[in-house]
Amino acid sequence: MAAPVARISVVMPCHNAASHLLRGVASVLEQTYGSVELIVINDGSTDNSLDILGGIRDNRLKIINQPNRGVSAARNRGIAEATGDYVAFLDTDDAWRTDCLEKLHEALRSVPDAAVAYCGWQNVGLAGGRGEPYIPSDYEGADKVTKLLRGCPWPIHAALTRTVLLREVGGFDETMSHAEDYKLWLSLAGRSRIVRVPEVLAFYHFHGGAQATKNRERSALAEWRVKGDFLGSNDEMRRSLDGRAVRQLTDGMLLKRGFECYWDRDLASARGIFRKVMRTGYGTVSDWKYMLPSVLPIALHRAFISLFEGDKRTAA
Repeated sequence: MAAPVARISVVMPCHNAASHLLRGVASVLEQTYGSVELIVINDGSTDNSLDILGGIRDNRLKIINQPNRGVSAARNRGIAEATGDYVAFLDTDDAWRTDCLEKLHEALRSVPDAAVAYCGWQNVGLAGGRGEPYIPSDYEGADKVTKLLRGCPWPIHAALTRTVLLREVGGFDETMSHAEDYKLWLSLAGRSRIVRVPEVLAFYHFHGGAQATKNRERSALAEWRVKGDFLGSNDEMRRSLDGRAVRQLTDGMLLKRGFECYWDRDLASARGIFRKVMRTGYGTVSDWKYMLPSVLPIALHRAFISLFEGDKRTAA
């Protein structure tokens, strides 16, 4: 007799997602993998999301209704309710290729001691050529820690993990509003092997409504803190890197995020990031020339930039 197919539990938080909820649900229910349950946590929606869910007739769908507690709490509730051996996460405005779970499961099954299988993804709906398909690196190697510390390695919907390990690390940190997924992936990937599926299987859809875009300053600072906490609680991994590498991967990457905001003229975010970097003492003399005006009132900072750029244009 053939062994039963292992179940995959898909956890989908839902908060006022009526405009795209059916597409997200369909993406799960149309998967080619043979044993899937979809757990939708209606996290205090005030639109007709719950009515839409109630109209779906499919015994693979489980609906949980709760007061609004945030996406991390919703995902943790889904993890607690999951009956599958594996868990994947899909937000209502994301989608999968129909064989996504099948491919991720095969990769994870083929490496019994791996905690996570991850894949490539694509942003859909972004103008200016910013929606190119992307396949991440194979992180499992001698420089695994370095690669993971460069930034969140894959989005929430581009991975499959084992339920028992998710529960062992405690799921998502509900005190965090940013980088909570990065903290989870570091917890899992830092203790176990991970395996890559080098195909684009996951899609993030940009649309006109509210979605999980992050304040850039808060996101950058949260990611920086996650890295520091991870290294602080993993002495062996920290010792595998020299001090200069640790600074570059933490404070240096934070500075890079600050400059990205600066050149995009998101000055409010850049100022907060620069002030944090300055408190760490990181950066070259040239970096500090850009960072120091962040201590000025923002109106003076803007005037300083205009004057500085005007002088540069005159000199040119």
